[in-house]
Amino acid sequence: MQQKKTSLGPLPSVIFASRWLQLPLYIGLIAAQAVYVFHFWVELVHLLEAAFGNKEALQLLVTSIGYKSDAPLTSLNETVIMLVVLALIDVVMISNLLIMVIIGGYETFVSRMNLEGHPDQPEWLSHVNASVLKVKLATAIIGISSIHLLKTFINAGNYSDKVLIAQTVIHVTFLLSAMAIAYTDRLMSASHQDDTH
Repeated sequence: MQQKKTSLGPLPSVIFASRWLQLPLYIGLIAAQAVYVFHFWVELVHLLEAAFGNKEALQLLVTSIGYKSDAPLTSLNETVIMLVVLALIDVVMISNLLIMVIIGGYETFVSRMNLEGHPDQPEWLSHVNASVLKVKLATAIIGISSIHLLKTFINAGNYSDKVLIAQTVIHVTFLLSAMAIAYTDRLMSASHQDDTH
């Protein structure tokens, strides 16, 4: 038996349709991701050129990662390679975060994408809701913060103690916030299951 469609009044229709105002925001995030992809390839090309002895590419890499050394760099060293690779991983993780926000946010707050049965449907999208999305975003932010912290400690000589302590405190704050969000979500899920039984 088919469900009868509920007809909305003029004001509820306008309010419900206002969710489409979020569409330009998600398109904007897609554009931001394109910028990240371009930045990733620029950095990767510079790394490959520097590996083959291009001094200009090496200087561009050193400037982009904020690496400073007492002796002038004439070739790639392990620290520079590690910092560049971590920067590339950072871009990938931020890109993953953007995908979660774009796809998950659109599916949760704007409109169904009807991806059920699609071979490329992301595993996490099948059970996504606002609560799950918050936990996944918090986890992704912790991952990004961890990469930033690792980059800072590898290049610790170029940072003051104040900056190192501040970044560590911020990372711990992110970690505690994510744990609080996950714990709250678990409590709400348990409460919802109790209500249904």
